[in-house]
Parts: sequence; structure tokens; C-alpha cells
Amino acid sequence: MESINFDKAGEVVKAYNYDAAKLIPILQEVQEEYRWLPEELISFIAAQLKISPAKVYGVATFFSHFALSPKGKHIIKVCDGTACHVKKSTAIIDAIKRKLNLKGEQVNSQDMLFTLEAVACVGACGIAPVVLVGEDVYGQVTPDKIVQVLDEVIKKEAGAQSQAGAK
Repeated sequence: MESINFDKAGEVVKAYNYDAAKLIPILQEVQEEYRWLPEELISFIAAQLKISPAKVYGVATFFSHFALSPKGKHIIKVCDGTACHVKKSTAIIDAIKRKLNLKGEQVNSQDMLFTLEAVACVGACGIAPVVLVGEDVYGQVTPDKIVQVLDEVIKKEAGAQSQAGAK
């Protein structure tokens, strides 16, 4: 595993004046930067705030928003609540798994571009089945439609990569 650069985490903690009472927003910003909260980062934050790593870990595990394992650049959330499930959200999940070549319980694509999550409800039952790709909401999704959406994201990422390589 590659070593972690703690600079950004240090900047976030400093921006909150090393105030342990601000642990949740600190964790939110740090996770936004690193996309997850590895053990080394939790220990670093705890040391900076002068609190125990167990307290930081306790907060990070209490709230489902926090990730203690790596996540891809684009989080795909497939609603599997009642309305979406009835409208075949499992077929959408299966299509995503096939497209991203996810096997068994695997949730991250090999290139760490995507993470697949089935969620209980996104509160958009009227447009079921619903999928979120990052902040973008897609309603009345079909297996073919979600594959097209993922193809667009992959194409956009490939364009961004080639532009970055050209600089």
C-alpha cells in the first residue's frame, strides 16, 4: 500500500483550529480529499486533535457516510428500496456489475474509477428505479440506460486523462 501524504489532512485540522468538537466536519472534509479514512489517517487526525484514535474511529464507524475502505472516484448508488426493487433495480445492479466486471462481493472497479453501492432509499420513488452517479440523479433507469451513463463517464475520464497527459 502506498504511503499517505498527510498535508491536506493537516490543513483541514488546522482550518478548524485543532478543535476536537469539530471532528465530524473535519472527517467529512478529509474524506472528501482522500475518498476514504484509512487507519493511518484516523491516527493522524486523533494526534492532531489530542484525542484517542478510538474516539475518531467510533465517530467514523457510527455514521454510514464515512468509508473505512477505499472507494472509487465515482460512487454509483443504486436505490433498492421498495419502489425501485419492484421496478427491477436488481437488473440494474447486475448490468453495472457486468459492465465493471465486478465479481462476487467486489464493489470497486479494478481501476478504482467506480464504487457500486446498493442503498435502501434515495427518496425519489416517483422516478423509480433511481441511480445516483456521484451527485447526478438518473430516474426510470434501465440496464441499457445505466450502461450508457457509465460509458459516458468512462469516455469523459479518458478525455481528461489524455488532456492531463498532454500538459
